[in-house]
Amino acid sequence: MSGNSQAAAIIQEVKKQVVGKDNVLKLMLSAILSQGHVLLDDIPGVGKTTMALAFSKALGLSFKRLQFTPDVLPSDILGFSVYNREKNAMVFQKGAVFTNLFLADEINRTSPKTQAALLEVMEEQQVSVDGRTFPLEKPFIVLATENPTGSSGTMKLPDSEMDRFMICLSMGYPSVKEEVEILKRKETGLTVNAVTDAAGLLAMQKEAANVYVHDAVYDYIVRLVNATRNHTYLELGGSPRASLSLTAMSRSLAYISGRDYVLPEDVQAVFLPVLIHRVLENRQARIDAVSKTTVLEEILQQVPKPAQRKDR
Repeated sequence: MSGNSQAAAIIQEVKKQVVGKDNVLKLMLSAILSQGHVLLDDIPGVGKTTMALAFSKALGLSFKRLQFTPDVLPSDILGFSVYNREKNAMVFQKGAVFTNLFLADEINRTSPKTQAALLEVMEEQQVSVDGRTFPLEKPFIVLATENPTGSSGTMKLPDSEMDRFMICLSMGYPSVKEEVEILKRKETGLTVNAVTDAAGLLAMQKEAANVYVHDAVYDYIVRLVNATRNHTYLELGGSPRASLSLTAMSRSLAYISGRDYVLPEDVQAVFLPVLIHRVLENRQARIDAVSKTTVLEEILQQVPKPAQRKDR
């Protein structure tokens, strides 16, 4: 099965339980193929957890979920050492992150100390406890959900951790027709079948990473990100990590589309979800009621894209 057909099969399986969110599913799979982590920022009850679980089943990955509450400790996530009387030694008990796909549910409801425990895990894919380092299973993906900032009991994620998420997505409410379909499918209980497994996903990630990017497209990516650093309404622009994420996501989207080269349109399609959580509007933007989405869409319009070439 080719990368394009395999990706289509994965999305088709996930759609058994997620109705009417085709673009979100494509972006989610692109992030997974890019070895990136995903932040789902939306109100409760729109299917964020359902989508994460469906992806784990379609990809044939091990899956663990941790509900983040104010009393969750770093040791719950990472693990801890406990004395074993039989072995007369300290034995490490693995935490929730020792899995392929880790769902951090409502991550902004827990303390900053617990949130920070994920930093090394997300960046280095390893856990350090009591002076010892434990590598995580591969592939390793964090899917985190958060309620909108300002909701009851939420604590804002630090910028350093927000930057570790490759993309930020919102599912939004379904349409009336889609919600009717959700009710019907709840009764039938469609089962999501595995299309691949951990080894197969690693192979797909490697293929996606080898998708060709022309120098003109590299230049386009950097000019887009650089425009966020100099915009009138933005206090904080995208970092070089944002440029790397934009490149990786563009490659994966091209791979899902059945191409072995990136088009400027791929870059444009992933620009908002890659940058929306990395930029910070300034006081003037708040006074003028200009949203980050509006600013990023304006940048897409203003930065000229490379001319289309017939060759690669």
